[in-house]
Amino acid sequence: MSRRGYTSDVSDEEWAFVAPYLMLMREDAPQREYDMREVFNGLRYVVKTGVPWRDTPGDLPPGWAIYQQTKRWIAAGCFAAIVHDLRMLLRLAEGRSPDPSAAIFDARTVQSTPESGATAGYDGHKRRKGSKVHMAVDTLGHLLALHVTPANEQERAQVEALAAAVQEATGESVELVYADQGYTGEDPEAAAAEHGIKLEVVKHTEAKKGFVLLPRRWVVERSFAWMSRFRRLARNYERLPDTFAALHFVAFAALMLSRYAALLQSA
Repeated sequence: MSRRGYTSDVSDEEWAFVAPYLMLMREDAPQREYDMREVFNGLRYVVKTGVPWRDTPGDLPPGWAIYQQTKRWIAAGCFAAIVHDLRMLLRLAEGRSPDPSAAIFDARTVQSTPESGATAGYDGHKRRKGSKVHMAVDTLGHLLALHVTPANEQERAQVEALAAAVQEATGESVELVYADQGYTGEDPEAAAAEHGIKLEVVKHTEAKKGFVLLPRRWVVERSFAWMSRFRRLARNYERLPDTFAALHFVAFAALMLSRYAALLQSA
């Protein structure tokens, strides 16, 4: 199998930005067997296409090498750092301050697989067994924080963890968070307030009839739609929740790198 015709390999502009984050050892280190750019291309291929590690195309490094290096990158926090710095650059390009003052919280339920079944839960509202991805984005849709729980966990119970992660990622710049009615209640408000955040629940002004575009809330829904383009994230194929969460940062890094490269070309 070959990746011939696949167009999502990292570009020269993208690699120039991302390489310093991924070089955990010297490029000419004697123990290095595979080119890091090709390993990164292999990871992008896995996340984009959903192919199992062992089935990566023969013109990429072997799947076991891509997987092992990916685990090292995740442990070192490489992708969170890439997303953080790209978010600041893209916000500045939009004429915004580098760190946001507002964010949006939401969650989606992802179907489990035999690999993730041990950590899965049942979402009675969605009638689905799987994992729940709790995500915070800024008002442009860029990822701020994310964590994964069993699907039976309630959104309102995750406010404290998300708020803490958001403030850590932004240097405590966030003052306001928008959320849906799943975050209603005194406890979520108090949890957000502990981190200096006002939680504002965006409610429907009238009975819902079909799809309704809610102020601010649509931004995070769009971010979830961006993630749906990456087949590895369509279901939870990972044994560990932290690995599944980290692959979302890989996907956001790929999206944001593309936008960063487009800015360079238009400059």
